Amino acid sequence: MNDTDSESPSDGRVSPSRRPHNGSTKSVTTQDGRRLSYLEVGDPHGPLVIHNHGGPSSRIEARFFAASATKKRLRLVCVDRPGIGQSSPQRARTYAGWADDMTAIADALGCNEFGVTGWSEGGPWALAAAAYIDPLRLRHVSSIAGGSYGAFGDNWAADYLSKVDALGGTLALRFTPGFRLMYAILGITAKRFRKPYLEQTRKAVNDYDRQILLQRNFASDFSEASAECFAQGSDGLVRDSELLYRNWAFDVTTIERRVHMWQGLDDRLVPDPINKAVADRMPGSVWHPVEGAGHFVAVGSADELFGIAAEELRA
Repeated sequence: MNDTDSESPSDGRVSPSRRPHNGSTKSVTTQDGRRLSYLEVGDPHGPLVIHNHGGPSSRIEARFFAASATKKRLRLVCVDRPGIGQSSPQRARTYAGWADDMTAIADALGCNEFGVTGWSEGGPWALAAAAYIDPLRLRHVSSIAGGSYGAFGDNWAADYLSKVDALGGTLALRFTPGFRLMYAILGITAKRFRKPYLEQTRKAVNDYDRQILLQRNFASDFSEASAECFAQGSDGLVRDSELLYRNWAFDVTTIERRVHMWQGLDDRLVPDPINKAVADRMPGSVWHPVEGAGHFVAVGSADELFGIAAEELRA
């Protein structure tokens, strides 16, 4: 894997003198010719954390955590998953395949050891990292309000979800054309009708989340991250989401390494019983409930969760 925007050493790592500046988008190319685009924030010389964005979202999500990453002296990289944002599509999506991609990204950035975080739809991809990546390399894992909808079988968490999300799971499993239409409409709204999209989000969340949406520049970054998800249409998110709802290819009950599970106890989008069930059955889990927090607990508790990441990566 090589950096497409800089000259790289023969071992495939990005030259330290040409590493991305804070907040810049760069791309690397995989061995099979795919482009993976990422946004980097924080300390370029700090320990690497690969962040898995939610859905609909994109690499722009890194901006939400720039202040915390800088404060904790972490090099935070958020990568567009295949077909999302500026990353190339990939027909055969698997959790193991993305774990390989994350490892290859760390290699390209010259990092032997790294951490992985994932928020919302990114949470399962962080858990996949815990399942598939050598713990001698993967020194920290956090799943934050993760969409753990296939952890124990096809759409097992449907009873805890909103009617819209539960319907999405049903369509993903039983009527793919309907699922694709649902996401196509979401993409049009996120890209072309940003104010209504934000208003829909505000109505769906609790007061804790609404206060975060009022923070300076956050609403515009959130809107941009969501819109960028659909830069190539909705197919990338459809393929991403289908895997979340289907029975996962890895077993969380066999993950014995430490995995931090962060959850707002008033999350209206991913209710806490879903991830509490995962935490209870995953031997290595460390449960971090946040009273009164909603789905945006990743932002509200960013200093705490990235503080733990920094401690474990420097241990």
